[in-house]
Amino acid sequence: MLVKPKLGISQCLLGDLVRYDGQHKRDQRLIEALDSLVSWVPVCPEVECGLSVPREPMHLVGDVSRVRLVTKKDAVDLTDQLLAWCDRRVEQLGHEKLAGFVFKSRSPSCGLLAVPVCDPAGHAQTVGQGLFAKALTSRFPELLVAEDEELHAPDELKSFIKRLLD
Repeated sequence: MLVKPKLGISQCLLGDLVRYDGQHKRDQRLIEALDSLVSWVPVCPEVECGLSVPREPMHLVGDVSRVRLVTKKDAVDLTDQLLAWCDRRVEQLGHEKLAGFVFKSRSPSCGLLAVPVCDPAGHAQTVGQGLFAKALTSRFPELLVAEDEELHAPDELKSFIKRLLD
């Protein structure tokens, strides 16, 4: 029997109700394309670090070199809480022998490419990486990674699957 590669994924993409608003972002196309090929390793940084569902929305604040994860309404800084969890979880994921990871785009924890980074007033000034995405890709720079939206392009999805299975 063939062992399926382990693919980490932002848990909301599987349809779990873990988002700040108590909803999900189930990506049916992605699941249909990959479900029979992989063993999922779902990760929700916010829930796993102890935040509730629902919870106050958060965003990244500061400059790209020193971003902070801050709630939008009450300005509670959750950076240290999430980063402490990231250290532990990234270490655990190293033992999972992941073949890759699919991140939720634009998420302040999981966004890989173009997460808005705001000034203290909440206005987007630049873009950066989500804190968990940055921690995982820094620790495992050779890991095959993509964002959900990137994989909506048929050629990108096909290429991702090929690299995942090679």
